[in-house]
Amino acid sequence: MSMLAVKHGAVNLGQGFPNFDGPDFVKEAAIQAIKEGKNQYARGYGVPDLNSAVASRFKKDSGLVVDPEKEVTVTSGCTEAIAATILGLINPGDEVVLFAPFYDSYEATLSMAGAKIKAITLRPPDFSIPIDELKAAVSKNTRAILMNTPHNPTGKMFTRKEMDTIASLCIENDVLVFSDEVYDKLAFEADHISIASLPGMYERTVTMNSLGKTFSLTGWKIGWAIAPPHLTWGVRQAHSYLTFATSTPMQSAAATALRAPDSYYEELKEDYNAKKAILVEGLKSVGFVVYPSSGTYFVIVDHTPFGLDNDVAFCEHLIQEVGVVAIPTSVFYLNPEDGKNLVRFTFCKDEETLREAVRRMKQKLKVLV
Repeated sequence: MSMLAVKHGAVNLGQGFPNFDGPDFVKEAAIQAIKEGKNQYARGYGVPDLNSAVASRFKKDSGLVVDPEKEVTVTSGCTEAIAATILGLINPGDEVVLFAPFYDSYEATLSMAGAKIKAITLRPPDFSIPIDELKAAVSKNTRAILMNTPHNPTGKMFTRKEMDTIASLCIENDVLVFSDEVYDKLAFEADHISIASLPGMYERTVTMNSLGKTFSLTGWKIGWAIAPPHLTWGVRQAHSYLTFATSTPMQSAAATALRAPDSYYEELKEDYNAKKAILVEGLKSVGFVVYPSSGTYFVIVDHTPFGLDNDVAFCEHLIQEVGVVAIPTSVFYLNPEDGKNLVRFTFCKDEETLREAVRRMKQKLKVLV
């Protein structure tokens, strides 16, 4: 889709990275770290200052006290944290339950680990967890549940009731949880809850997060995994053979970022709420069925009012004939048919870009059915 977008000069509302830069105080911290000579290999599991900053932020957000030396592992982005967690803690043949649609790296890494994947499909309009299906999928044979809240690509936030159910099943069946929380600061309608903070869950949870989404610095690839020592051991074993160490000056700057005042996060949400309103209202006015998004910077829509057979065909038409990029959601499912009616837009773009995309769609997209 990106190559087609360039060819046709399309407005890219597909890829999930901002078209604006991160805050100056974080960039200046990176420049200063480079000037100070912090340019050689870092300690494998993280620069001490960043490990401490991660632990402090996690305590503030979740109430949990973790040891930065024994329970925090710095990784090259959250995608590497996911890979290190799966490769370090999953053996060939282990059953892992996840929720479709899902970030495509999950399936790829689970396949590399030789896991047996069980997918629970979240369906519109609210993408709620089908509790009976989840209960049927989890058993003593389940090694882990891989979850993501706020959820990419749907924008769903797992409810407290859903998380309590997951926790109960995990405790009952001695199951681990791998929790991807990269969008935790983009929770618009309720406070984010880390499942590790629920009773009996920290000792069986790996919490994964990153700098990129919250500080609009996705190219820095700074992430981390937080887990009790017996799980951290496995994560670090895999991490040491994946990337060995993460960029030293960027880790130093990341520590500065994580000490940002709460006002930074409040302003971030306000800004994204405004962007979201522009896109959502625009998509509705064009004729899409727009599903609620309570977190992340993504919106899922039903494209079928425009008469195309499937999501890929629609996205190709959108690029070539309208000049706007969206992502076909079939790539986020084990069974692509489950996503054929849906496409994902992102609003992590400046307001001018969002308005131009809406203008093009209003001008050239016509409801056919």
